[in-house]
Amino acid sequence: MNEEINERDLRFSFGSNWDKFSNKIDEERIKSSENSLKLLLKENNLRNKRFLDLGCGSGLSSLVALNLGAEVVAFDFDEKSVETTKKIIAKYQPSKVDTTPVHQGSVLDEQYMNSLGIFDIVYAWGVLHHTGDMWQAIRIASEAVAPGGRFALAIYNDQGGSSVRWRAIKKAYIKGSRLRKSFLVGLIGFFFEVRAFLVRVIKFQNPMPISDWTERKANRGMSIFHDLIDWVGGYPFEVAKPEELLEFLVERGFVLHHLKTCGGGHGCNEYLFIRSSNLKRCQD
Repeated sequence: MNEEINERDLRFSFGSNWDKFSNKIDEERIKSSENSLKLLLKENNLRNKRFLDLGCGSGLSSLVALNLGAEVVAFDFDEKSVETTKKIIAKYQPSKVDTTPVHQGSVLDEQYMNSLGIFDIVYAWGVLHHTGDMWQAIRIASEAVAPGGRFALAIYNDQGGSSVRWRAIKKAYIKGSRLRKSFLVGLIGFFFEVRAFLVRVIKFQNPMPISDWTERKANRGMSIFHDLIDWVGGYPFEVAKPEELLEFLVERGFVLHHLKTCGGGHGCNEYLFIRSSNLKRCQD
């Protein structure tokens, strides 16, 4: 029984990683994140929209939603992420601090989720596959979407056996010493860069990684290093095939509006679903 509890409690310190990343947030990253959010949501203006930042992490997405005019509610399971999000909002949108609730909470807590009400936009980028009960988390999160509202999420792609191996690596990281963690991050970072180097050589492109790093920084305003740590250590870890997620949400009254896959590789598939405007809330 104790072994089962310990297994269930294994968890990466997402909040600590995002707190360190938050020191890198600047106007350039904010603008990149803003452009990415507009592209994902297919909206240039969020004025008068209720926006739920589910798993707020560094607070960057909450900040961007505020900048675009949304009424934001944010929460995260990790208390460090809650503190970091409050810090970022206070720094860049001090006038919105008192009107922007930022809570510690879990998407798996249905009573808590019901207390938040419904939202025009529920945003859960790279979050729900880290809850330990992904499909339940997706269901509960989807029920917070108002009729006609948007559900934007990113879920790790199911690569079959490769995903099983990645899960084992992440679990080894969580259970490991500081030395093992540093070794795994370094080894996997080296693997990714060497593979990318060889791909660029084969394609007769500049083999140096600078342009690739710049492109990745422009994507959502994120940090290459902190994303790598998040990838290696991100546990719990679950995955889904696009068709599985599509079937799951269509059954619950959603229509797929946009899909951006990671090309069958590792990483997240991005989805934008629209909830039917004439469907009652689905209960399992």
